[in-house]
Amino acid sequence: MSVPSQKVRVLQVEDNAFDAELVLGELEEDGIAFDVRLVDHEEAYVAALEDFQPDIVLSDLSLPVFSGERALQILRERSSDIPFIFVSATLGEEAAIEALRNGATDYILKHNTARLASAVRRALREAEEQRARKRAESELIRAQRFESLALLAGGLSHDLRNLLQPLLLAGDTLEDYADDPRLARLGTLVRDCGRRGLEMVSSMLSFARGARRAEQVKLGALIEALNLLLQGSVPRTVKMEVDIFDPEVAFEGNHTELQQCLLNLCLNAIQAMPDGGTLRIETDVVSLPEDFFVDVEPASPGRYLRLSVIDSGEGMTPDVLQRLFEPFFTTKAAGTGLGLLSCKRIVASHGGLMRVRSQAGEGTAFHLYLPLRTEDADHPDPQAMDASLQGEAERVLVVVEEAVQLSLLVDTLDAYGYQAGASQSGTAALQWIEAHGVPDLVVMDADMNLFTGVRTLAALLEHGYTGAVLLLARPDAPPNFDELPQLDHLYVIEKPVQSRGLLRKVREALDASA
Repeated sequence: MSVPSQKVRVLQVEDNAFDAELVLGELEEDGIAFDVRLVDHEEAYVAALEDFQPDIVLSDLSLPVFSGERALQILRERSSDIPFIFVSATLGEEAAIEALRNGATDYILKHNTARLASAVRRALREAEEQRARKRAESELIRAQRFESLALLAGGLSHDLRNLLQPLLLAGDTLEDYADDPRLARLGTLVRDCGRRGLEMVSSMLSFARGARRAEQVKLGALIEALNLLLQGSVPRTVKMEVDIFDPEVAFEGNHTELQQCLLNLCLNAIQAMPDGGTLRIETDVVSLPEDFFVDVEPASPGRYLRLSVIDSGEGMTPDVLQRLFEPFFTTKAAGTGLGLLSCKRIVASHGGLMRVRSQAGEGTAFHLYLPLRTEDADHPDPQAMDASLQGEAERVLVVVEEAVQLSLLVDTLDAYGYQAGASQSGTAALQWIEAHGVPDLVVMDADMNLFTGVRTLAALLEHGYTGAVLLLARPDAPPNFDELPQLDHLYVIEKPVQSRGLLRKVREALDASA
């Protein structure tokens, strides 16, 4: 059997010094390293459970002012994980069976201590296995809760997006009233509120589902999403500071995983400041030389994005720092010991590395280094490249069930020189075509209930429509085009849409299909 890597803390309940030495001699002879606390009455025993925090209890059955049965009862009221072994000269068979029923791990007779060391080793091993099972069960329960959260978030996201869509469209429309500064400011406020609400919905949905796709991550969007997730978690006694080097810095990665990593570090930092302090999030682009990397890390000098989470809290001792990334190691009563390990793996999966600086009483700083390729640069937003948004009286049919969204979309198109028709269902769209003829462009919601967007589109094609189609779809529920023939000018736009983005796509689709 292997020798424990750390000293075993043995709490010995015994009033006979000779017997105590005999028991400890068996452990020493077997090579078990230990620290011991010897007690012989209840008050000292309870105090030792609190401040000595034993790994195992070895107890005599009968003492002048205390008893082994009472020691076992006190221990089991506090913990079911700590092994308790009776070492007694008077333990009969019936008493031994009763002791095991009451929660004792094993019993050893004082005149036959040969198996004491092996019993201690087995008890410690089984206790660690039991704790590992509990941690695994806890993680499974937490995973199931996250799965339930993901289902709930998915169900709510569609309704919330529909509620936020009018804010985005109305805000853009009000902003166009440049001759009335008050309306323009109101439009900006409405649009920004809608956009922040949308970002919050998207962040929570993405976080709950744990999406794992690679994507272009913008630093500003990542930190903004983190701020949204932290809202309500930062107590008033903690001052939060954010320093973003350049919000437009972009790199290839996984937004959700990095968001999860930063959130974990920030929550740990808050817990390390029970009496308040400062939580600071810093970002910078740095150049790492070859000698920055340690032996176990592949040396890859170059440009890196540094993300830092810094707190002014309790800090960590060198012993804690040394074990920080061990699986299941935690200093928190309700911690799992997997959060920091998960962060390290996330950063490593991005080709990056982590550094930790901490000192007891002086706070902690976690630095995440993510590699930046030479071609990583500011990516121009296609919607920011302004082409002419004005229409030339082209006829656009808008098919959306939700009345407020339909009205706002039609008003926006009318304001920019298009002849917009409105239909709240696939059937109404077909009736519009019979009454007004085939339009130049169709803008259609993919999520209609009675007659889906794809089915409506198939019916329009049967009625002779051959022009461009803008299909408004949820990013988490792309439409199924299997029942449609090949379309040369089909554009899918993620909901919720914004006025200028829609107008640019309308112009692009009309020009391409002309």
